[in-house]
Amino acid sequence: MLFIFANYLVLNLKASLKNEHIGIFAPTKKNNHMKQRIAIFASGNGSNAEAIINHFSGTENEIALILSNNTDAFVLQRAKKHGIPSIVFAASELKTGKVLAGLQAHTVDFIVLAGFMKLIPLKIVAAYPNRIVNIHPALLPKYGGKGMYGINVHTAVIKANEKESGITIHYVNEHYDEGNTIFQAVCEVLPTDSPNDLAERIHGLEHAHFPKVIADLVGKL
Repeated sequence: MLFIFANYLVLNLKASLKNEHIGIFAPTKKNNHMKQRIAIFASGNGSNAEAIINHFSGTENEIALILSNNTDAFVLQRAKKHGIPSIVFAASELKTGKVLAGLQAHTVDFIVLAGFMKLIPLKIVAAYPNRIVNIHPALLPKYGGKGMYGINVHTAVIKANEKESGITIHYVNEHYDEGNTIFQAVCEVLPTDSPNDLAERIHGLEHAHFPKVIADLVGKL
């Protein structure tokens, strides 16, 4: 299991207010460092990838590579628009070493999973210890694991009559959604919500918080 860096304090407080975030970072001294090169894995539309790209535009760090297991993923068009190199790979190539070789060829320092639907193999996790993060559209440990992504999560949350949902940003290990939590943010689930209604609210949390948390993490490398 991966362990959270000692310079982060995650508060496990219950959040009752809409959009109240329940994980925060303790301020730490930033070390002088060279530019960090970030890779984003995405399987679909890539709206989170777009938010991250825009956040890092003009900063000292950069989005250096976009990777997808889906040749039709719109995130590849986003990469092209921003002039970012991309790699498309078959799911089997995650385990063969080809994807890891691509990351290393592009001198990637940090990996972000933003709507990526495949399990990251141990070989890549081991090559980037505490340098791979994922965002999950629920408050883990609830509604996590294989098959729990996107609309499936929101449908399950509503079916269970939950009063709140949210996002979890966590480190990645070799199991689905089991890495240590870095940050959570909460939103209300309304009695009238459809899964799509809840998804829209969750997307708002993702776009508001994910780029900032990534920047905080990368800034302390």
